[in-house]
Amino acid sequence: MDIDGLGSETIHLLYENNLLTDITDLYRLKPSQLSSLDRLGEKSAANMVAGIQKSKDIPFSRVLFALGIRFVGETVAKKLVAAMKTIDRIQNASRQELLEIDEIGDKIASSILSYFSSEENRQMIAQLRNFGLKFEEEGSEDKVLSNTLDGLSIVVSGVFSRSRDDLKALIEAHGGKNVSSITGKTNYVLAGENMGPAKYEKAQKLRIPILSEEEFLEMIKA
Repeated sequence: MDIDGLGSETIHLLYENNLLTDITDLYRLKPSQLSSLDRLGEKSAANMVAGIQKSKDIPFSRVLFALGIRFVGETVAKKLVAAMKTIDRIQNASRQELLEIDEIGDKIASSILSYFSSEENRQMIAQLRNFGLKFEEEGSEDKVLSNTLDGLSIVVSGVFSRSRDDLKALIEAHGGKNVSSITGKTNYVLAGENMGPAKYEKAQKLRIPILSEEEFLEMIKA
């Protein structure tokens, strides 16, 4: 997370002195524990602890990247945060929900699912959260604009003039629920260009109304 004063040599020093076993230990460190270590005086120790505390202001996407989930680089971390908004949604996401996010394929989805299937990883995140690190996107609180779509389940499929994440956010802001697959309980399919033929055929078979982007925006008056 690019914490000031905490390079690889310092991390090795902390590890050798049994002060660091995992990332959560950083937030338990006190200047008095550090100032007596080799190459660290009182001023350096105080600066390091201050830098660690300052890391609590790092944006969620960088914190997610710093967790070290295999195949989740900075770009993928940003995509995950933009789509899911909170760590709770990410760690409880299904494979299908992950695959619907831009730039996430089967390999990355499998890695994310594997990481969050570990109770040890979940406990570590809970501890980091208690220490004050950011695990949700700032300003991500749900904004309710209307109840026009209250209780309606909508599948978004295809390419639109705006991002699918924006459309999904609008659905939720107007009381609707985003679902990944078409079933008999689906109320609408929001279809863009190049909608998957299998989804189109299933929607037709189940007689589920198909909305264009324009029709959807007119429905919610966006």
